[in-house]
Amino acid sequence: MHASLANSFLYALVALLVIVDPAGTAVLFAAMTPHDTIAERAAQARRACIVAFVVLATFGLAGERLLHALGIGLPAMRVAGGILLFLTAADMVTAKGALRPSRSEREAAIRSNEDISVFPLAIPLIAGPGAMTTMVLLNSTAAGDPRMIGAIEAALLVTILVTLAALLLAQRLSRLLGKTGASVIGRVLGVLLAALAAQIALDGVREALRL
Repeated sequence: MHASLANSFLYALVALLVIVDPAGTAVLFAAMTPHDTIAERAAQARRACIVAFVVLATFGLAGERLLHALGIGLPAMRVAGGILLFLTAADMVTAKGALRPSRSEREAAIRSNEDISVFPLAIPLIAGPGAMTTMVLLNSTAAGDPRMIGAIEAALLVTILVTLAALLLAQRLSRLLGKTGASVIGRVLGVLLAALAAQIALDGVREALRL
């Protein structure tokens, strides 16, 4: 793989892993499915990952066209996306979760015996607003190059596969990490995401000033 493609793949992979947070999602999934059988949890995990992949891949490929149709330039999207990702990072660091499922929504999911694969697992835990914004921003850097887009989509696929593995091992991860471990990981990833968000917003400002 060409160096630039490898760099694009790694950059996209790190960004998506940070925003999706497979370990944290797995811990929540374990809490939401305490009475489900192993087979039921596995089926829900697979459905959720398929739905999340389709949503994120489609949003990444079509999001830029939608922005152009609305008259929104990429610099504005980068600034807005950077701010949104920064708010998500602040949620992760402070554990307030304003841009994630609310406490009442999570408690309702835990109490419910219904299938949670689409909501809240696929959307918004895996394919949340931060992940959707990230896919649009990543694809905008590809400048229409099919190889770069392919590298980004490959990074998305790897992220979803890692998330699926984490969900399938959710009970073990939950016992291993506990609430404290999951909280620490979430906060560390939040700091990294905040730095990434600041860089995206700064890139958008620089582009806007050059116009």
